[in-house]
Amino acid sequence: MKISQFNIRNFKVDGGAMFGVVPKVLWNRVYPADDDNLIPLSLRSLVVETDGRVVLIDTGFGNKQSDKFFSHFGIFGGDGLVEGLATLGYKPDDITDVIHTHLHYDHCGGGIALNDKGEYVAVFPNAKYHVSKGQWEWAINPNVREADSFLKENLLPMQQLGLLNLVEAEGELLPGIELRFFNGHTRGQIVPIIHLPNGKKLVYAADLFPSTAHIHLAWNMSYDVEPLVTMEEKELFLNESLEHNYILYYQHDFYTECSTLQMTPKGIRAGEKLTLLEVLN
Repeated sequence: MKISQFNIRNFKVDGGAMFGVVPKVLWNRVYPADDDNLIPLSLRSLVVETDGRVVLIDTGFGNKQSDKFFSHFGIFGGDGLVEGLATLGYKPDDITDVIHTHLHYDHCGGGIALNDKGEYVAVFPNAKYHVSKGQWEWAINPNVREADSFLKENLLPMQQLGLLNLVEAEGELLPGIELRFFNGHTRGQIVPIIHLPNGKKLVYAADLFPSTAHIHLAWNMSYDVEPLVTMEEKELFLNESLEHNYILYYQHDFYTECSTLQMTPKGIRAGEKLTLLEVLN
């Protein structure tokens, strides 16, 4: 197994939206906002080579949307999607599998592009695009709360181009890559757990734990459709993770790539903060 990472983009969102009902005086101490109340986030992706497959986890925003769309996100820095893969030595044709943790536009938009003729095409033409069946059914018939996050131009071409694989059950997708489902943030979110050759387990935390600050059970995003479910899911998974020494890999945390977990008088919190390279060695 070989694991590599890159950061597609950095962007900014409202800090209050990322921490829901938690007062700013609390979250701002650990994840500070700027004068406009915006906090920086990343869009990290992993590439996992296993059993002859090359697996990409999440594809970012993509570039199909208008300048007006992107103007809302204060995008800065990052490697790009295809460009970031190139720095790791991969071409789009090399990718055999894409795991979309869920179908909000910042996680799946890069898998489909527009060509010069205005046609939707696969960015990774040799890949299967894996999405949980629960998330797919939820996304193509969106609720009012999430409708603006599920963009048809990101979703329907996956099916029309024959790319889509609907994952119906938790478990091993490919050797060393286990998938779990979570429903608080959005129905059927996938959280991949990568079983590393050194015996460790690396959790691609997606929007279950967008940052180390969100390990706190009550610190949840206003984007979560069922925040009480999020809290229950986090508690169960944190207990499991602490017991088995899982390492969390943060897709969105601008400051921290990975961390261990530790028990504190206030509950489970981030332990040692690590780079991915430190985890893999």
